[in-house]
Amino acid sequence: MDNCFAGIDVSTQSLKIIILDLKDNSVIYEDSVVYDNDLPKYHTINGTVGDKTQGISESDPFMWIDALNIVFKRASQDTNLLSNINALSVSGQQHGLVAIDKQGKLTRPTSKLWNDFSTQTECDILTEKIGGIDKMIKEIGNTQRTGYTAPKIFHMYRNEQSFYNETQTFLLVHNFINWYLTGGRIIMEPGDASGTGLWDPVKKVWSKNLLNIISKDLVEKLPTVGSSTKSIGTIAQYFVEKYGFDPECKIDAGSGDNMYSAIGTGNIKPGMVSVSLGTSGTAFTILERPYIDPSGEIACFCDSTGNYLPLLCISNMAGGYNAFLKENSLSHSDFEELLSFTDPGNNGNIIVPWYDGERTPDMPDASPIYFGFSLENLNKKSIARAIIEGHILNLNEGFDRMPVRPKVLHLTGGLSLSKSWCQTIANIFNCQTVPVVGEGAALGAAIHAAWIWEKESGNEEIELVDLAQSFVKFDESLRSDPESDYAQTYENLRSLYKSVTRRIRGLESEDPFSKKRKFFK
Repeated sequence: MDNCFAGIDVSTQSLKIIILDLKDNSVIYEDSVVYDNDLPKYHTINGTVGDKTQGISESDPFMWIDALNIVFKRASQDTNLLSNINALSVSGQQHGLVAIDKQGKLTRPTSKLWNDFSTQTECDILTEKIGGIDKMIKEIGNTQRTGYTAPKIFHMYRNEQSFYNETQTFLLVHNFINWYLTGGRIIMEPGDASGTGLWDPVKKVWSKNLLNIISKDLVEKLPTVGSSTKSIGTIAQYFVEKYGFDPECKIDAGSGDNMYSAIGTGNIKPGMVSVSLGTSGTAFTILERPYIDPSGEIACFCDSTGNYLPLLCISNMAGGYNAFLKENSLSHSDFEELLSFTDPGNNGNIIVPWYDGERTPDMPDASPIYFGFSLENLNKKSIARAIIEGHILNLNEGFDRMPVRPKVLHLTGGLSLSKSWCQTIANIFNCQTVPVVGEGAALGAAIHAAWIWEKESGNEEIELVDLAQSFVKFDESLRSDPESDYAQTYENLRSLYKSVTRRIRGLESEDPFSKKRKFFK
């Protein structure tokens, strides 16, 4: 056991670690810390604090540091485990803003996260000042979203001027963890940087026009953007002395969780698609050239291998489902049983699941819509069917803009463990689905760390896809093909859903009421 590599995923609700042994191609160690349960002093709910009515979602960055030390302490009790790690890589939830001063102290005590919707005013101002949505897309390949980092910085500048003035450097979540692991190294990489809303992933430069709109000195507070395929240094002496790490253990550049989820789900070559079913829902693929969506709904991101990662993100996925279970005291198996009492398509009864606003379409103030329910349909079984189909229809409507039509979707996240979710996704997307075993982002980080270490150790011919194939496993028992008996039903349901959502947004569409009568009598 002397050729080991670690991946750490700092997600919204937990921190996970995976350690790989490259000699026998096995995962030899896994652990996680759930913030709500394991770190109650931070008083989080689902890993966050804030006023949800105001769209505020934040976390104390020291909570992530405490979680990191917990998993290291536990792992250090396994003799020689940490001392055999050659390289470590960090995956972080994208877009979160961490601000530090010259001494490395936090200037703002909490970090605004990807699901913080309190910065719509800043998005609107930035878009207006740059010259409109089309000009914004031309400037950074993306529109401004409340989830991105740019409006978070602008919000601080406009509302918390002292925090802004005291800040020496703005970091993203994984950059902050890297800064801690290396004892002060500060550098970004293209994957996470392209989600800031300040960096052009096509030209690969900071947008001077946008930086100057926020503040003339902002450029001085942003890190250099380096390579995603190089290490940034070695682990700090603190971790060598406290936990027994090898002082030569390299710290990989790291990246955003979506970039590493691609690797951890075997989505490495163009044409593959991964779908992550977590608090939010994402769908992403790998392209060799950038894809710029004229509407800005599909994000133009770089990946962590030198390619591009066009990405669809919806804000609402597991939240509505989990809330339904909790409010009705249901287990996952209870939910599966409820689905057996209704037919696919739910007779055209639809829930548009915009419970916490929505990122795609870009409607941060949106509310859910219940469409088509008659009095006799106001029951648990009909609502259950509408919840699972509504969440997937919401994802599918955005996915239609993606520049790829896959034959199989690689699924990850908690909901991918459900046969009903796998099958319903296959039916609505009209595409085979298969879940990936294990945690995609942490596994992807560990595989990336091994790849970079091998390359920097002289094995430059090593292929990332070969490494990934050794570790990425699929749950064949849950592999699902579209059910041909319901193909027309779901084609009709997709069309009906689109009519409902376009109408509510004030866009041209067929009358959803007459369409429901036509399709679902």
